Amino acid sequence: MSYSETADYLREILPVIPKIGMILGTGLSDLAEHYKLLFSIPYSKVPGFVASTAPSHKGNLLLVEISGVPVLMLQGRFHFYEGYPMSEVVFPTRVMAKLGIETLIVTNASGSLREEFGPGTIVQITDHINYMGTNPLIGKNDEELGERFPSLNQQYEPLFVELCAQIAGEKGIRLERGTYLAVSGPSLETKAECAFFAKVGADLVGMSTVPEVIVARHCGIRVLAFSIVTNYSNLFHDQAHSQDEIREQAGIAAQGLRALIGEFISRSYRDTAR
Repeated sequence: MSYSETADYLREILPVIPKIGMILGTGLSDLAEHYKLLFSIPYSKVPGFVASTAPSHKGNLLLVEISGVPVLMLQGRFHFYEGYPMSEVVFPTRVMAKLGIETLIVTNASGSLREEFGPGTIVQITDHINYMGTNPLIGKNDEELGERFPSLNQQYEPLFVELCAQIAGEKGIRLERGTYLAVSGPSLETKAECAFFAKVGADLVGMSTVPEVIVARHCGIRVLAFSIVTNYSNLFHDQAHSQDEIREQAGIAAQGLRALIGEFISRSYRDTAR
């Protein structure tokens, strides 16, 4: 099944074709429960989609309404560490491109490499480092999606960064900016690795997002990305991390993230929603 065929399938069953897509990361699947649901289908029934096996990733494709605007929402993502090839990890992103998605909002949970970014901090990703050992664009290029050598000089839309900073200031939401480094996982990073990542300029570390962003930009989709700090990296302690800790901190930050996203969508798309 090609992503074009999957897009055609969704075009037939969705009540409206949105211009915004959103990917919910670890601990953030419950964000979907706060919006008006227009349509829902499990990944198992979407042609070409694989199963999401990561903890807290519910595995549903939703159409929700945020600030009066329809949004295609992935309630969980696919990860390279689940054993899927990159082509399957980024398959939903390419489907969204074929559907005509113009803006992709990406969320994730991350470990902090900076002491001032404590658990619960919302960080707007303004740059990234791909340390996954591969790239989703390796292989034959699909010229219908994008050029062979896409530029990543502005992979996170600068206008979106500035707008969200303005919204955060108005609403009293603490919003930081940082560089996200993606590793393959699933083992968490060693202390030496974290020290190295911090030294080369990373503020956050995680196991997702970068493949989807690369593909989105290859397709000409503008990207807005948020990372929820769910734990300090072991630069700052010697305790083992747990998935319960990660999900708990993601939930704490979710309210501020909802406010940011809702106002961003309202200001960016409401006048052209339908």
